[in-house]
Amino acid sequence: MSAKILIIDDETSVRTMMRLALEHTGYTVDIAQDGAEGIEKYGDGAGYDLVLLDQRMPGMNGMEVHQVIRQKNPDAKVIITTAFGTIDLASRAMASGAADFLRKPFTADTLRLSVKSALERPSDKRPNSPMGSFERTTINGYRIELMTEIHDRHFGEVICKYKVHQPSGEDAMVKVILPTYVMELVKAYADTEHVPCQNRFWQAMSEEALANHLWQEAELPADNVLKITELSPSLQRWIDGVMTVESESPNA
Repeated sequence: MSAKILIIDDETSVRTMMRLALEHTGYTVDIAQDGAEGIEKYGDGAGYDLVLLDQRMPGMNGMEVHQVIRQKNPDAKVIITTAFGTIDLASRAMASGAADFLRKPFTADTLRLSVKSALERPSDKRPNSPMGSFERTTINGYRIELMTEIHDRHFGEVICKYKVHQPSGEDAMVKVILPTYVMELVKAYADTEHVPCQNRFWQAMSEEALANHLWQEAELPADNVLKITELSPSLQRWIDGVMTVESESPNA
């Protein structure tokens, strides 16, 4: 029996493109033109294997609809699509359990690969963490998996190696380098000598930088190496979020 998918999107042309692409692959597809109709059709979720959900719609936005869907069915698989999103929004979507976050416009092949990947993966219950994690979640069809973390004692930099599962189905090894001077910039920006969780903090920051690259560029970094050279606005917001949560922690 083919998987049944619910598309919730206010743009007729986008709904039609996604429906035709997925029906051509053999999926059964229902459509809804806004969040309210989508929630009504979704019901308790028993009739659907996956939801494709637009973020910007009249009335309820995608994140609000996603929250309702997850309340109805905590194991729901939802792919959020948007032409206006940021990596910060992607982070929030993943923290709330989204299976993928696709940036419009995307091709029919990218859509089909993302849907296939989401359906094949088991429902993911992530532990809550102030630093979050992009592991086992996809961005533009790319999925990140930490392989090794190395602290170079000679240069003092952190090197994280990730296996990145690409939309094509192929895997690539990507190295993220966090130089010492950037680590010092982080401490100066956060006005602290000691970042929370130490090694986990630097690993999570490297993961954030790689996720941001995949979101902005929708391709692997050149030569599969990403060197963090500055504190981008997105990294600054990530640091602000982590430090705020840490300061509010009962153990802080």
